[in-house]
Amino acid sequence: MNHSELAAFLRSRRDRVRPADVGLPTGPRRRVPGLRREEVAQLAGLSADYYTELERGRGAQPSAQVLAALARALRLNGDERDHLFHLADRPLPPAAHGPTAHVQPALLGLLDRLTTTPAQVITDLHETLVQNRLAAALVGRPPAVRGPEASFVHRWFTDPSARALHPPEDHPHHSRVFVADLQAVAARRGGDVEVTRMVAALRRRSEEFAALWDTHDVALRRTDHKRIVHPALGVIELDCHSLFSEDGRQRLLWFSAPPGTEGAAQLELLSVIGTQDMTTSGNELGQRKA
Repeated sequence: MNHSELAAFLRSRRDRVRPADVGLPTGPRRRVPGLRREEVAQLAGLSADYYTELERGRGAQPSAQVLAALARALRLNGDERDHLFHLADRPLPPAAHGPTAHVQPALLGLLDRLTTTPAQVITDLHETLVQNRLAAALVGRPPAVRGPEASFVHRWFTDPSARALHPPEDHPHHSRVFVADLQAVAARRGGDVEVTRMVAALRRRSEEFAALWDTHDVALRRTDHKRIVHPALGVIELDCHSLFSEDGRQRLLWFSAPPGTEGAAQLELLSVIGTQDMTTSGNELGQRKA
């Protein structure tokens, strides 16, 4: 691992990113044109001390997940992301899937601008890649796992706690929609090993999934009306929208509610609760990664 080159590269990329590019205020007291170290750490979900050590050319070799988070925070393009991994002496991760995936720049740019509504980028297998603060407050952060368990669809049919996000009476609807969406993804990928293994595992572990899969219903989940159970605000009724990347492998999801509805009022409250929760949870996440 080339500590000094990695440190220099991180500093150069940090200086290039303007606060407005990532939805941060540009106050008159800023002494640097780019981001502060603590701002990069916050955007990447790392502790400020850990990131500072990296920029000083010290500390342990960062994991692939940490490097991917830094690539997103610093808005690196594909070549820059690959260079970052080379400097840290880590193998390049898959392009589109898992916690180290490189979020497509167009979707990430749109996510940066969605500051007043919950939004996140996921893969076509429903692995969360990056969230804004309101999305983390609304649906929670994804578990720090890899493999099939990183998929919310997989957890929906294998982990009962995943279903606490929605009221029990809504579960049959979500099960049907998830399976029909996965059918469409499987067809689009054309026998992809990752999808084939997931489907086989879910058929073995869930009778509900197997029965729904055998109906052969096919429909990408483009829009949906959802009721989300929030621990502080109760049930929130929202519309969920999806914008697909050109290759269909990543999606930008955002949640909205019509003006004047209870859901809109709850989103206003969430903006306060979300900021508070993000401050605490973000520090804890940073300590675990560091």
